[in-house]
Amino acid sequence: MKLNSIYLNNIYFLLATYLLIAGVVFYASYASLVVMENMWSSKEEYGYAYLIPFISGFFIWQKVEEIERAKFEPSILGGIFFIGSMMLILLGVLSATHSITQYGFVMVLIAIVHMLMGSAVLRVVIAPMLLLFVMVPLPAFLFNNLSSYLQLLSSQLGVFFIRLFDISVYLEGNVIDLGSYKLQVVEACSGLRYLFPLFSLALIASYIYSAAMWKRVVLVLSSIPITVLMNSFRIGIIGVLVEYWGQGQAEGFLHDFEGWVIFMFCTAFLILEMWVLLKIDSNGKNLSDVFAIDIPESRCVKFNISLPSGKYFIMTIVAIMLGISVGLVNERQEVIVERNDFSSFPLSFENWTGYRDVLESPVLRALKLDDYVIADYVDKHGSPINLYVAYYAAQRSGQAAHSPKSCIPGGGWRINDFSTITGLLPSAESEVVNRLIIAKADEKQLVYYWFSQRGRIIANEYMVKWYLFWDALTLNRTDGALVRFAIPVSSGEDINKADERMVNFIRLVWPHMSEYIPD
Repeated sequence: MKLNSIYLNNIYFLLATYLLIAGVVFYASYASLVVMENMWSSKEEYGYAYLIPFISGFFIWQKVEEIERAKFEPSILGGIFFIGSMMLILLGVLSATHSITQYGFVMVLIAIVHMLMGSAVLRVVIAPMLLLFVMVPLPAFLFNNLSSYLQLLSSQLGVFFIRLFDISVYLEGNVIDLGSYKLQVVEACSGLRYLFPLFSLALIASYIYSAAMWKRVVLVLSSIPITVLMNSFRIGIIGVLVEYWGQGQAEGFLHDFEGWVIFMFCTAFLILEMWVLLKIDSNGKNLSDVFAIDIPESRCVKFNISLPSGKYFIMTIVAIMLGISVGLVNERQEVIVERNDFSSFPLSFENWTGYRDVLESPVLRALKLDDYVIADYVDKHGSPINLYVAYYAAQRSGQAAHSPKSCIPGGGWRINDFSTITGLLPSAESEVVNRLIIAKADEKQLVYYWFSQRGRIIANEYMVKWYLFWDALTLNRTDGALVRFAIPVSSGEDINKADERMVNFIRLVWPHMSEYIPD
């Protein structure tokens, strides 16, 4: 089929318009997209994301015949969708919340198709384009909470597998004690390195899988328990190998190779599951009949596209101007407030004397904090209190205070009591702080903690996220700190006495914090 010059010009113009608007949106979202790509390259959990745009593009190419039959017509509704998506990017830029901008960017790519090509084309390509969402990293607070939960769950199930081999083992939080060796189930062993790519693989497989919708849903959802169980089994196997052949079985090439083998088994389970689901109402079909990748035949394609209209030009100009405007807003720099470093924090308060401690490098890398103080203070009677403050100059994606409620169980501590109290701090008597009683074996501690965020004392982790968003939007600031005090409670000691010592010490120390945690 010979294509006339007018048709070709329309195709080239449409393609150029899409790329131009997408380029302007890329400029507007650039800072957040750089953060996203850094996450892909630095975190193995997201290494698969590099492939997602190519897979999505391939699936769109597969539908070229359906796109050929669809009528290309600019959509006002698509223009409204585009403006709403750009507002989401603007919100993410103003609030310094990269996740909002990243999700907004994917929505804009979909909106451009709707706006320039119309609803008929969007219906054809919407499923492959929705796949782009799985390349966006989870918001940091969701990632951290999910990782902490999976670490604990994987540790518990891993110990269960170890005990099946009649090996004596003791679990203390995320630490598996084999007697002669101790294995720590760190963040990298939480299973997220399997969960995210396997979940994405299950989504892709369900798209190709020509079966009833309920079977596709089951396939996708099953990737979660498969990952958890297989990761726990891997931890159990490592424990057994370490018990019989030493610590080297948990390190180096063998450790990494086991990870690849387990992922291959996870993939095999998905294939086996598709085969089992096919046997239910299969009508004699084989797996190759319902799970096949079709390649469109090579031929000249002619889309149902007409001359650009005035509506088309107006929406294009508005889209480009809006993208440039958001990009200019993105150039602003976040406010970094002057403060004293914690290296000068006092180690003496009346009859209390402090001894400074340091955090190990792996812990610092995980916390991603900008400054901190950790010290043990003792009074004249030798009663100790531990102070820990983690300060963040900018709590952007991946850099935010970790909640002790998520971290405490990882150290083997059990939370026996959780409550909130008011009237603790002299300068903020109406504010609420958290109070915990935690225990491990025969040890017990009383813990007070809160988040000090730009002049606010906040107990609730989710309210921290809300005020972080609001202050970034209105003040262009995201600095803040986690403040935690812990005191050991001896056996038989009246908890009210420990509370009294804690409160008196906090009221001595807190007035000095304003020099280190700015309002």
